[in-house]
Amino acid sequence: MARRFIVEADGGSRGNPGPAGYGALVRDAETGETLAEVAEYLGTATNNVAEYKGLIAGLRAAHALDPAAEVRVRMDSKLVIEQMSGRWKIKHPDMRPLAAEAKGIVPPGQVTYEWIPRENNKHADRLANEAMDAGKRGEQWRPKVPPGGTLAAGAPEAAAPADDTLAEPAATGAAPAVGWGSADLGTPATFVLLRHGETPLTPEKRFSGSGGTDPELSDVGRHQAERVAAALAARGTIQAVVASPLRRCRETAEVVARRLGLDVRVEEGLRETDFGAWEGLTFAEVKERYPDDLDAWLASTEVAPTGGGESFAAVTRRVALARDKLIARYTGRTVLLVTHVTPIKTLVRLALGAPPESLFRMELSAASLTAVAYYGDGNASVRLLNDTSHLR
Repeated sequence: MARRFIVEADGGSRGNPGPAGYGALVRDAETGETLAEVAEYLGTATNNVAEYKGLIAGLRAAHALDPAAEVRVRMDSKLVIEQMSGRWKIKHPDMRPLAAEAKGIVPPGQVTYEWIPRENNKHADRLANEAMDAGKRGEQWRPKVPPGGTLAAGAPEAAAPADDTLAEPAATGAAPAVGWGSADLGTPATFVLLRHGETPLTPEKRFSGSGGTDPELSDVGRHQAERVAAALAARGTIQAVVASPLRRCRETAEVVARRLGLDVRVEEGLRETDFGAWEGLTFAEVKERYPDDLDAWLASTEVAPTGGGESFAAVTRRVALARDKLIARYTGRTVLLVTHVTPIKTLVRLALGAPPESLFRMELSAASLTAVAYYGDGNASVRLLNDTSHLR
C-alpha cells in the first residue's frame, strides 16, 4: 500500500509586494510525525507568489521522500487550493507558471487539496516567518527536521566562505542574472560532481559499471584522490560529502572527506550503470561479440546492454530521483557528490535540458570536477564541466 503524506504550506509578504518567504512541511498521515521542513526567504514578492512557492517546495519534499506516496495538501490560501483543484481559473500571468510547476511534481492522481483555517496552519506559517526573519538578518534558514524525520545532531553547519567557481553566491547577494526569473532566488543547492579516481580498468577504457568486479582505486587513482582533496580543501566550500556505494567512489570520497574533516554519506542512486554482459570488455570487444545489441544501445536510451544490464533511461530515472532527494536534503549548501561517468553526464544533461544523445557527446576524465547549481525556482545552472586543473 502506498505511503500517505500530508503537506502543509504557507507563504507571506511583508508589504505585498515586499520581503517574502515561504514555509512547508511533510507529515506522515498515519503517525502525524514531521518528516521534513523547508523554508526560504524570497526577496521581494507578493503573498500569492510566496504561497505558491511554499506549495512547490512542500510537494518537492514529499516527492523526494517517496515519489509513489499519496499526498494531501492543506493550505489556508483559498486561491491556491481552488486553482490547484481546478475550480477557479488562473487569470494572473505570474501564477500560471507556478501552478504548472506544482502540477508537474506529483502525478494528478496522487495529490488532493484541502483548504484549512489559518489557525490550523501555524507550523507552516511559523516556518515562513522564520525564513523572512533570517533573510532580514542576511542569513540562510536551516531546517530543524531534515527529510526523513531524523532530528539534526547539534547546531546547523555554518555556510562556508565562497571564493571561486565552485563557491556559492552569498545569501544576501544576487544569483547569476537570468532573463526569466527573480533576481533573488536565495542560495542554491550546489552539487560539485567528482568522478572517482582511476582503477586498473580506467586506462584500458573497459566498461566498468555496477554489475562488474567493483574494482578498487589504482595507485594512480589514489594519487588523484589526494590531489583533488588538496584542491577542495584550499577552496573551502564543501559542506558535505555523498558517494556512490561502489568501492572506487567510496575510496575517493573517504580521501577527500578525511582531508575536509567530514563524514561520507552513501547514496544508492549515484551508482554507475549496470552494463550486464559487457562489464570488463572494451568497446571494440563488445562491437565484435554483440554488434547488433551495441547498435541498438547506441540508437536508443531505452535499450539495455546485453545480459540484463540497465538502460540509460532507467539510469536517468534513478539519478533524477536521487537528485531531488539530495536537493531537498541540502538546500542552500555545497555538496560533493563522488560518482561515475553516467550519473554526472545525466545530471549535466538534465540541467541543460539537452537531448539523451548528448550523453555520447561529453567526456569526463578520472578525478575531474563538474558543478551544477539548483535554484529555488526549479532552474539549474551548469557552472563547471570536466575540470582537471588540480591534477596538473
